[in-house]
Amino acid sequence: MSHLTEEQLNSLYVQLLEEKVALEKHFATNDHYGLSSSFSDSIGELSMYDNHPGDIGSEIFERGKDISLNEHAEMHLQQVNEALSRMESGEYGICVFSHQPIPFERLQAIPTTLYSIEHVPDPDQSFRRPVEEQVLYPPFGRTSFDERNDETEFDGEDAWQIVESWGTSNTPAFAESNQVESYSDMYVEADELEGYVESFESFVATDLYGEHVTIVRSKAYNDYMHSDEGDPFLEPERKADLNDD
Repeated sequence: MSHLTEEQLNSLYVQLLEEKVALEKHFATNDHYGLSSSFSDSIGELSMYDNHPGDIGSEIFERGKDISLNEHAEMHLQQVNEALSRMESGEYGICVFSHQPIPFERLQAIPTTLYSIEHVPDPDQSFRRPVEEQVLYPPFGRTSFDERNDETEFDGEDAWQIVESWGTSNTPAFAESNQVESYSDMYVEADELEGYVESFESFVATDLYGEHVTIVRSKAYNDYMHSDEGDPFLEPERKADLNDD
């Protein structure tokens, strides 16, 4: 015996029937979002050959949106028909997972539901990462040798770093670091040391014979000193250098 009263069942039946009629009428009046006609008919031309790529892109986007809306409406109509069928068989309002009654208030909000709120499958599905990431992770996984001790050659990540250093459309919001001071720091592992192991090797210089040590006052030098890693043998900073920052 159903836990719903006859009045509640009639109310839900009318609600489902109204949704069914509205969906079927919508399909009939707009030819399933215009998908019944060919793509060339929808743009009113026999060929898109002479169209601007931007116009073609807009048409393709609209076509894809129509397909998505149509599929969503068809799925909703299928759910409505299934709910009406379950109502005829006396199974309506019973959770298919727990076999417990679904509250009338929930059925009012979602008359096509098959689950009680505690047993809705995949409630956090929208937070899942794309399945492609399982193949693409880690970045440059098939051409990156950073994690391998037996490989030191130029790899795919190095190639991308060079290309990316010339600029991308990314903003600081996409940076790996949360301390981005320049767009030059935007690319992947922008702080990676290139051509030397320790940072001081990039600004400590000698002559051909290893004598006459001098300091190249570069950004790496200033960062080294400001991070309290400076050694006493380094030249004291001048006010002009501090003001440069």
